[in-house]
Amino acid sequence: MRTDSSPGTLPAREHLPAGDAGTPVLDVVIPVYNEEKDLQPCVLRLHEHLKHTFPYAFRITIADNASTDTTPLVSQRLEAEIPEVRAFRLEQKGRGRALRTVWSASDAPILAYMDVDLSTDLNALLPLVAPLISGHSDLAIGSRLARSSRVVRGTKREFISRAYNLILRGSLQARFSDAQCGFKAIRRDVAQVLLPLVEDTGWFFDTELLVIAERAGLRIHEVPVDWVDDPNSTVHIVKTATDDLKGVWRVGKALATGALPLDRIARPFGDDPRDRDVQDVPKGLARQLVGFCVVGGLSTLFYLVLYSVFRQFGGSQIANALALLVSAVANTAANRRLTFGVRGRGGAVRHQAQGLVVFGIGLALTSGSLAALDAASSNPSHSTELAVLIAANLAATVLRFLLFRAWVFPDRDEDQPGSTVVAGHNPASPAYAPQQLPTAQTYPALPQRPTANQFATAPRGPQSPYDTTEFRAGEAAEQRSWKDVTMRLDPVRPTDTDPRNS
Repeated sequence: MRTDSSPGTLPAREHLPAGDAGTPVLDVVIPVYNEEKDLQPCVLRLHEHLKHTFPYAFRITIADNASTDTTPLVSQRLEAEIPEVRAFRLEQKGRGRALRTVWSASDAPILAYMDVDLSTDLNALLPLVAPLISGHSDLAIGSRLARSSRVVRGTKREFISRAYNLILRGSLQARFSDAQCGFKAIRRDVAQVLLPLVEDTGWFFDTELLVIAERAGLRIHEVPVDWVDDPNSTVHIVKTATDDLKGVWRVGKALATGALPLDRIARPFGDDPRDRDVQDVPKGLARQLVGFCVVGGLSTLFYLVLYSVFRQFGGSQIANALALLVSAVANTAANRRLTFGVRGRGGAVRHQAQGLVVFGIGLALTSGSLAALDAASSNPSHSTELAVLIAANLAATVLRFLLFRAWVFPDRDEDQPGSTVVAGHNPASPAYAPQQLPTAQTYPALPQRPTANQFATAPRGPQSPYDTTEFRAGEAAEQRSWKDVTMRLDPVRPTDTDPRNS
């Protein structure tokens, strides 16, 4: 049994502080565009539900995306009548742009959003944000495709949703089940790091945020939801699907070329057992062995196919040299990316040159084996040649892994000066642009997680309802000196009901 002093024991993750009465712990954003009819019923229903079921103080923010009807007037009236409601006006359209703007400026430790049609049952809201408040997860999403979800919608939308998520799994290796459900939440400290990396300002915003978070090793919690389709939805399905596919291509290209600085934001929040030094378990060795074996097996099959093809046009030595050269280049590239996790084009030429040295060693082993076979038998059969080559390649494989790990792709020292990368966001730029910073430049101390006193002093006026704090990507977890501030919570009475929720 592992005790507190056992190697690899993880400390308890910090809970978010519970502020004083009236302090917003949760900020629910409702992005709207020309929703003058549905906005007021939605806000009133959501407010009543939160007032009766949510044990912390909350805020509802209406993010108006350049509406041309009376939506701004409805938002202002709701803000004047309900203390927990804030209205925010943007002069440009785009749901992603609205969420980025409001989330970047919000002072609440938990940020969420939902669609104005309230297709998702509100009973899933507390289970959605609870893992974020406890510190267990970094993001949370509602899933209509989970086994226990109860969904009512047409065949067309069902097919489009499942096809889109299959595309994400096949192209971006996404493991979350539902990227398009308009019911998500994120911790504020996580959002401050991820939002500058998200390029999209429309409907693909959710997917891009989730893909980056998942690739960075953050924990995404999924909540099965009850969902009823809104037949009056104004979403343009064809245009949205086209934009989403363009976004999938752009993000996939950025991941393949290493343009996303994931190495600087990998698992920056909380402790991860994969990052800890455990006795008698070399860090990363098991994963590298598995990756190397998979790449090696595929490379061997590729090599044998090439050798059989080249053998038809020349002698065994020439066929072996050509097949080994081609397969060695492919093997080095695959091990560089998949086994040792080296992304981008930096050092690729040097790695290939070192890989060719390793190739020379393998060539000497296999060529020597063929020479010994020719000396032992004047006319060996093709199957005998293949058997000898397989045995020689197995011996060369062990040596190749050792050379790759110790010489070609040694463990990189991430603490070396001059390697700090700041994630820059430029909505007009088609690519992600990490920037190199001079080592002599100093930076201000990172902000600690907000406390109850900070919430109490945050401005609440109509002109400045938010407090924005900026800090560098990848350093959100460097300071962990906050304390867990708790407050007494009255139990929710089971007799409390929402009169507006039939």
